[in-house]
Amino acid sequence: MWKTFEAVDRHVTVTAAALPLRPEAANYQSSIPELEASIESVADLDAAVFEADPDVVVQNHRFEAAALGERPAFHDEYPVVHLRHGASVGRGEIDNTTRDLGDVVDLALAPGERWAARYREAFPESVDIAVVGIPEADDLVETDPPGERCVLYAPTNHNYGGGCYLETAEAVLDTFADTDYRLLFRPHPMDRIEEPGASVTERCRERIADLRNVVFDEADTPRESMLAADLLVSDYSGIVTEWLHTGRPLVQLTAVASGSDVPELGYVTDELTLDVIDRLYEDGYPPTIERRVDEQLAALGIPMDGHAGERAAREVVGCTQ
Repeated sequence: MWKTFEAVDRHVTVTAAALPLRPEAANYQSSIPELEASIESVADLDAAVFEADPDVVVQNHRFEAAALGERPAFHDEYPVVHLRHGASVGRGEIDNTTRDLGDVVDLALAPGERWAARYREAFPESVDIAVVGIPEADDLVETDPPGERCVLYAPTNHNYGGGCYLETAEAVLDTFADTDYRLLFRPHPMDRIEEPGASVTERCRERIADLRNVVFDEADTPRESMLAADLLVSDYSGIVTEWLHTGRPLVQLTAVASGSDVPELGYVTDELTLDVIDRLYEDGYPPTIERRVDEQLAALGIPMDGHAGERAAREVVGCTQ
């Protein structure tokens, strides 16, 4: 989640600090200074926020309410801005946001018009809505594909997103093993530490050790991997909407654990083959798919001009005026 805040913070002109709520989120090598506090209760959280006495609090979900069991008092004392981490499409992510945050936030920063329209319908009229884009994707805009036959496999998590990882991880390795493609294999962080994904990850990691053309992607964030890849294989993960900023081909696998329909934002298939990868790498999308992707991009309404972080920063700083 740090990548989202960092992409905004570099455009913020006032002093900023981060307050990690969980121990595993602390001590991240970030440009944003961290506040030192042990958050084990709502009282701890309120004490930390009131001591910092910020002009505005930016958060990306309502973790503290679920983890700590009650509503913090700082919500009533400071402007609260909601900034999404990840803009998944098709996972019920908007319903979760509007259900959990309607009585919390004063300003919601929407990735695109698709999200903003639903926010306007579901949030109270007191919540301001601003379309800013996806700040962490700014660096992907107008970048050239490397042209080095590199494919990134990065599905959404199993337990929370109901993605395709359990159903497709080993089949993806079968497809690319010992080919002339380089595969960057990137399980979601939660599928590396939680079952049932963790067992799949361990099996795949052991196999990858014997594959000359496959790399287990250990990078903290997917930015460098996306810049290095010519093609993405995923499902409806938030990485998909970031990837759309590159203009490069996307393959979406439809065998998702949730059973939900996968919104067609690229080449959609229930069976990955090397022939499909070859055609997309050499020729890009067929005209019919290219038209559909253009229509879907228009419906999402995500500004893809490389200035999302600047827009988000202006909105946040505006709350301090």
